[in-house]
Amino acid sequence: MIKHKVSESEMTDSEITDTEQRVQYVGFWLRFGASVIDSIILIMFTYPFLFLIYGSQHFDSAELVQGFSDVMITYAFPMLATILFWIYKSATPGKILLQAKIVDEKTGDKPTVKQSVIRYLAYYVSLIPLGLGFFWIAWDDKKQGWHDKISGTIVIRCHQ
Repeated sequence: MIKHKVSESEMTDSEITDTEQRVQYVGFWLRFGASVIDSIILIMFTYPFLFLIYGSQHFDSAELVQGFSDVMITYAFPMLATILFWIYKSATPGKILLQAKIVDEKTGDKPTVKQSVIRYLAYYVSLIPLGLGFFWIAWDDKKQGWHDKISGTIVIRCHQ
């Protein structure tokens, strides 16, 4: 984990290498697993409300959006919950369970509110071209997806 807050310009090459070696970046499959866990948790919270409001026909409908409540429960609540988890815990429940956390790429601190909002919105950038921005995690040296690069974050292991 990043232990100190010294800019790279103030560090020697050996200090930069030492810092990078202490950071264990979380790769594609572990992050995918965390995403599956998060999705299951969100479904457990949202589906009962959707069923109570719209009944079973909600799940059989071909309509993408069935009303204001649908938008709030299906899109707004998950967005707000995810961003709040990132701000206060540096991770969603899935990442917490898999001992991973999101940090500022330069300082190692929790992501700021601005970084968290940008990161969430940048998910769409990662998703739109056939999910390429998410697959990028598998090939990147720091295991960053496009949403990480855009928001200036990295996902690292946190051994608790």
